[in-house]
Amino acid sequence: MASNESVQNARDQQIQASERLRRLHEAVLDIVAVMNRPQRDALMVRAAGISLDRALFPLLVLVGKFGPIGIVELADRNGRDHTTVSRQVSRLVELGLVTRQFNAHDRRIREAVITEKGRAMTARIDAARERLMRAALGDWSDAELDQFVAWMRRYADAILHIPDGADIADGADQDDGAA
Repeated sequence: MASNESVQNARDQQIQASERLRRLHEAVLDIVAVMNRPQRDALMVRAAGISLDRALFPLLVLVGKFGPIGIVELADRNGRDHTTVSRQVSRLVELGLVTRQFNAHDRRIREAVITEKGRAMTARIDAARERLMRAALGDWSDAELDQFVAWMRRYADAILHIPDGADIADGADQDDGAA
């Protein structure tokens, strides 16, 4: 009988863990949906008081945060096709916000690098983002915010280290009856 209870407890714990992960996934989807809305980019551009095509806005921010950065990596980080990103980076170059340089270790790779003009623009974007986040999180205590930041960083680090080709099948879901 104790064995049946322990099996049931294990099942209950598994169900609770699955429910927590489902709720986490839903929260992440909500965050991604908000972050990917074109209206959110337009709001940030307006709040920063800058003039920039909202399609270029996320690329400028990424080059500012992660540059020098290759076009393929920039496209991967932005979820866009590299040919589209290459054209958009060319537009950022024309605007004087970004330059291109050859990678120091592999001259076949061209990287986007933010200029001083681009850095000044991203500083305004960062200030606008901070104002918006302060408004959204204004009723959080410092301790709550510190804990949230730590948990978000831990979560981001955990998912960043899952290889794209990782085998995460549990075996039970794979048995489709085919031999």
